[in-house]
Amino acid sequence: MPIQTSFQLQISSRSVEETRSLGMRIGQHIHSSTIIALYGDLGSGKTAFVQGLAKGLDVPDDYYITSPTYTLLNEYPGRFPLYHFDFYRLESMVDIHSTGFFEKLDTHGIIAVEWADRLSEDLEMDHICIEFIICDDDSRIINLHAIGTNAIHLIQKL
Repeated sequence: MPIQTSFQLQISSRSVEETRSLGMRIGQHIHSSTIIALYGDLGSGKTAFVQGLAKGLDVPDDYYITSPTYTLLNEYPGRFPLYHFDFYRLESMVDIHSTGFFEKLDTHGIIAVEWADRLSEDLEMDHICIEFIICDDDSRIINLHAIGTNAIHLIQKL
């Protein structure tokens, strides 16, 4: 039997709360370092997903999870440290290198990257790509693509 190297799943979300719930469920099932690449237009649900992810990782409630658009990186304590990057304003790989992104890959943390399409280099390790597609004001189609054994096991638990 061939080894499965990727897995895809499509989920419908009818509210911000459902998007946060998806993030929370994924966070609850994380048991090792994980990279989550987030794709989607402004307002599509990327930050709401990370808010739920933080809850699932037991980030204390007194941390307000916001998009790090201007700081580029927000760090939160939890069962695993959560490194929340936002590459929206970045234009080149030189800019991305300056954020510390590649150094965080060597940690035992969870890395969530908004605007991951700015990464021109392929991630050569297990990771999850999540695309948020706006259907209307409240609903989204969320496509999850797990690449690598650990990522596949994580998404299959959903």
